[in-house]
Amino acid sequence: MKNFALAGVAAVFLGLSVSGGIAQTKLSRNEIINSLQGAQQKVDLTADELQKAAIENIEKYPGANAPQSLPLADKLASLRQFNVEITFDFDSARIRPESYETVGLIADALHTPYLQGQTFFIVGHTDAKGARDYNLELSRKRAQAVREALVTTFRVPGEYLFAVGLGEEQLRDPANPDAAVNRRVQLINLGYK
Repeated sequence: MKNFALAGVAAVFLGLSVSGGIAQTKLSRNEIINSLQGAQQKVDLTADELQKAAIENIEKYPGANAPQSLPLADKLASLRQFNVEITFDFDSARIRPESYETVGLIADALHTPYLQGQTFFIVGHTDAKGARDYNLELSRKRAQAVREALVTTFRVPGEYLFAVGLGEEQLRDPANPDAAVNRRVQLINLGYK
């Protein structure tokens, strides 16, 4: 069973939080659209700034687990977003074949008039197994792989998609840092360019 959830700091939608487990094949384009549409304003935050914040968090709080969430967590939590599990080969950025249907549904949603012309972060997250700097780089590569699949395979305009890796710096379940629920891809709507 593949899980997606819109809960906690990583998935707060304008004060609403919803959670649930749905098989990957039952995920619908409309669920993605409804979660992402309605960006209230353009946000002045770049992928480089977000990536830099994650690196600085590791440097400022070295060790196995970050004692603090990212300084930008509140800003991110206020944006329209959607979490989905996309599976990858172990220790790799290769998207597993069973996840291409999910990537296709994301592409279908991004091609609709409701979301066209808006800018999105594709954010990769890992669990806390392994070194934090390694997890940060792996999550960046996985976010980039999803972006590349959306652009090359599904023809989503690349100028609206920005890949960022946060590794384990924004755990969905901080009480269980090694839990699978922390491994996810997040789409965040930054509004119109």
